[in-house]
Amino acid sequence: MTSKNVVLIHSLRGKGALAFRSDPLSHLRRTNNLRLLSSSRSLSSVAGSSNIISSSNLKKYELGAIRSSAYRNFSDSGNGVIQEKPSKKKESLEFQAETKQLLDIVTHSLYTDKEIFLRELISNASDALEKLRHMQSANEGSTDDILAEEPELPLEIRIETNELNGTITISDTGIGMNRDDMVSHLGTIARSGSKAFVNELAQKAGNEGDAFDASKGIIGKFGVGFYSSFMVGDKVEVRSKPAFKKKDQEPLVWSSSGVGSYDIDELSHEIHQSRGSSVVIHLKSDNLQYSDEKKVEDILKKYSNFVSFPIYLNGNRVNTVNAIWSNEPKDVSEEQYSEFYKYIANAYDEPLDRLHYRADAPLDIKALFFVPSFHSEKYGMGRMEPSVSLYCRKVLIEANSPNILPDWMRFIKGVVDSEDLPLSVSREKAQDSALIGKLRKALTRKFINHLTAMARKKADVYKEEFYKEYAFFLKEGVCQDFEFQEPLSKLLYFETSKTMNGEISSFEEYISRCTPEQKDIYYLCAPTRELAIQSPYLEAFERSGKEVIFVYSAIDDFVMANLETFQGRRIISAEKSDIDLSSADGNESGKNDENDLTSSKKLGKKHADEFCAWFQLTLKERVSTCKTTGRLSSSPAVVTDNESGAMRRMMKMVETQEHAGMEVMQLPKQQVEINPEHPIIVGLYEIRDKEPELAKILAEQIFDNCLIAAGLLDDGRSMLGRINDILLCVVKGAEDEKE
Repeated sequence: MTSKNVVLIHSLRGKGALAFRSDPLSHLRRTNNLRLLSSSRSLSSVAGSSNIISSSNLKKYELGAIRSSAYRNFSDSGNGVIQEKPSKKKESLEFQAETKQLLDIVTHSLYTDKEIFLRELISNASDALEKLRHMQSANEGSTDDILAEEPELPLEIRIETNELNGTITISDTGIGMNRDDMVSHLGTIARSGSKAFVNELAQKAGNEGDAFDASKGIIGKFGVGFYSSFMVGDKVEVRSKPAFKKKDQEPLVWSSSGVGSYDIDELSHEIHQSRGSSVVIHLKSDNLQYSDEKKVEDILKKYSNFVSFPIYLNGNRVNTVNAIWSNEPKDVSEEQYSEFYKYIANAYDEPLDRLHYRADAPLDIKALFFVPSFHSEKYGMGRMEPSVSLYCRKVLIEANSPNILPDWMRFIKGVVDSEDLPLSVSREKAQDSALIGKLRKALTRKFINHLTAMARKKADVYKEEFYKEYAFFLKEGVCQDFEFQEPLSKLLYFETSKTMNGEISSFEEYISRCTPEQKDIYYLCAPTRELAIQSPYLEAFERSGKEVIFVYSAIDDFVMANLETFQGRRIISAEKSDIDLSSADGNESGKNDENDLTSSKKLGKKHADEFCAWFQLTLKERVSTCKTTGRLSSSPAVVTDNESGAMRRMMKMVETQEHAGMEVMQLPKQQVEINPEHPIIVGLYEIRDKEPELAKILAEQIFDNCLIAAGLLDDGRSMLGRINDILLCVVKGAEDEKE
């Protein structure tokens, strides 16, 4: 006889050593199958007066009950219908489980962190208290022969640590257990008493309105959390006194070393056990840190700080902060919000804003988000990690979860609690990725709507406080979160050529000021507003009266490139070559006489074409094309259709860090557009044959000036020698005039 096939019962009244049972597939059993008996009473009725059931006898009972006499033999009945014929060869058998190995898996392989055991036991204690609270409110349990034990005891959880003995005890004043409960709940792996209680309440929900509401306080559902205690303990005792018991029932103690069997005995009279249960864990030598009060307190505050019932550690209350996210927003005071924010964010400042959100459909969601008054990334302290934790029924499932909010919302602090999430057996992670995706979308949409309302109703607060601090994250969202790109783009604000210094405007406000014929949105990237106003690319827009958005960083330029359109209008860089913004009077360089260099010193088309050909040939290593343009007035030339200067600087910085000492990111050949009316261009055309060396130097300087205006010149020191040569020519020319 092996422990696998034998159930030993030494005594029906006294101490008993019983084998753990695994019951994960009990729902597959048919009504005509033998149901393995879970208590000593039922086993004794099968075995008669014998206290031992041998493996052979048990096997006879089992096979006699589960053997079947039919198998499927399909044939055509003649009318095209396939029928089944009975057979004597079919057998229905139940899965078998190596109980000891299953217990070992649950104990050592299910959880990623040993400290989880405390969360699981606190959840079990909370469930026991919740069951008792429901029974008390429903006036269940007490009868003439069933007595209620110590009704005056408060519903609470107490934890005692003993470093000297190396033990930790978790006690509750809940519903407690009798012998049958211990065999059923503690002796059967993967059978959840809490889940059975919830199912029972669900059946009553139709007749009793509050019956199902009581189940919302129940945490457990898998029936494996208790066995996590064997991760840290080499022996576990459960002392229990039922809340409702018969007069002659005494408190019991369940004990096991977690190696496949357990004992149940009457609790010694020398040990006092109040109503409820106490789990005593004798810690292993390498886990004695869990008898340290400070260590236990930290774990409690991390995982179980919001459990509904009071938790005391060595006589001191631990969970003093309430789970205010589960309350109605109107029932929470400003002081409570502030206290809660400082606790979860480990902060000292007051939050800039908050969102308290509750929903029942399509998912059950209770969320509380805070926007801090500042963020740390701007101080060079590295990229922030997600700061919103996932809870289920007020118990921590995943701290700082990276999955419930998009990455651009990492500045938010808060909690999300959902009862609809299917959890892994270890309850350390949500299991349904599709459902998590729905949750993320719902939360993201709600937060964006909240910001939209703030921008509309509290425009000053949004622009002056929130946007100044968190604009970067919104722009990051536009570039990454394509599903919410459109609503996010409406939250962006920029300076423009028609706003005052420091005044910002949205895309919608920009469009409201556009003339009816303007179909595009124009933007210009420059380091500062002053440089943007001085930019040669702005000249044509000022003449035509069209407004231009100013962007000052690489992320802004990247946002514009990613958006491409807004409400059907193209978003175009002012540096593009195909923009037609002729001056109001219609004068263009192409209308000049083709051959004459007029008295007003403007190049005609023929001379302009000659100059462009010479300029392109002179700088053939740096210029791809050269042509005339009518968009310039005070500048001699510009480069167009070039890469963003801000983006180039950012990419160059990254590559320089990765390839230190190497020459990287060579500037490609540029397209140059010249202003044929500018005196520098006209003068250079006249001296290009007389002073070829000087003309080449001037052409190179004009080109570098174009690169500077576009933000593309990598290092201005490359111009120093040439500028000195130009200055020398100017000085010599002045001396020659004096002579």
